[in-house]
Amino acid sequence: MFIIIYSRYIPYDGMTIFPFIILKEKGLEKNEVLMNHEKIHIQQQIEMLIIPFYILYGLDYLRKYIKYKNHDDAYFNIVFEREAYQNEQDLTYLKKRKFWNWRIFFK
Repeated sequence: MFIIIYSRYIPYDGMTIFPFIILKEKGLEKNEVLMNHEKIHIQQQIEMLIIPFYILYGLDYLRKYIKYKNHDDAYFNIVFEREAYQNEQDLTYLKKRKFWNWRIFFK
């Protein structure tokens, strides 16, 4: 369902661009919390048919950037990131996650 690739050039430990989970370095695929976070993004992208995910992700980031006037605050409040960060520690989350569950994180 996804392919892991490695790139030291990404700004974070992990990043997801369907169907790829891009990791900053080898060995990070063993970090269960990081991988769970990225798998949540894979599921979000699949259920939104990929392109609409990126459009909504970008629009939500812009909306939050205008609101907070700060990149980090905008990023951490994107609905997709809020769902992933809130549930990344729950390694069973994807098994019980409801379809389009990211909608409950709008604020």
